[in-house]
Amino acid sequence: MSSPGWAELEEDILSCRRCERLVAWREEVARMKRRAFRDQDYWGKPVPGFGDRDAQILIVGLAPGAHGANRTGRMFTGDASGDFLYRALWKAGFANQSHSIRRDDGLQLQNVYISAVCRCAPPNNQPTVTEIHNCVPYLFREIEMLPKLRVVVALGKIAFDQVVSYFGFSPRPLFQHGGSYLTSKRSILLIASYHPSRQNTQTRRLTETMFDQIWVMAKSFLEGV
Repeated sequence: MSSPGWAELEEDILSCRRCERLVAWREEVARMKRRAFRDQDYWGKPVPGFGDRDAQILIVGLAPGAHGANRTGRMFTGDASGDFLYRALWKAGFANQSHSIRRDDGLQLQNVYISAVCRCAPPNNQPTVTEIHNCVPYLFREIEMLPKLRVVVALGKIAFDQVVSYFGFSPRPLFQHGGSYLTSKRSILLIASYHPSRQNTQTRRLTETMFDQIWVMAKSFLEGV
């Protein structure tokens, strides 16, 4: 059952129309569709976070993929980025299966909650500064509502920069894959990772070995190693 706070947050996200460009784009993509998914009903709305609300680990991505989460209605579901992410989480013991196809495919996250900076799919995966500013308060509310949070994994520089701003790091740390930084607020560990985008994984800027190490770091911190 959803607690009142979570239910209110989800309602606020789903009803959000603050960014005219993103509203128009997400709905156009849902209407036009991709040929491979022409027989499917696209979500075409803002995408809430999901996972274990008692989680110690929060994963922050950039935004829904146009034909991934914007189609399926669940973060990192139905595209190559999600395939890469959930395979890693499954190997690390944070997910019950290695794939994510649709919202009702049986995927369950264990000790992990997944969110993003922006909740609507942006054209070319590039939200504007204003769009980020409009949307990131939803992420900040989620951080406040995760009482057992101890690790934040930021996927990509935009996610990293927003988490750094939230926690008020001074001096501001530089983004680098595998970098880890302890916050003064709540003693939470921030871990930076390249985003598991198709571009990063196909060019091997991010390999499975590199990504697996991120989750080893997270588990080691939680276990006090």
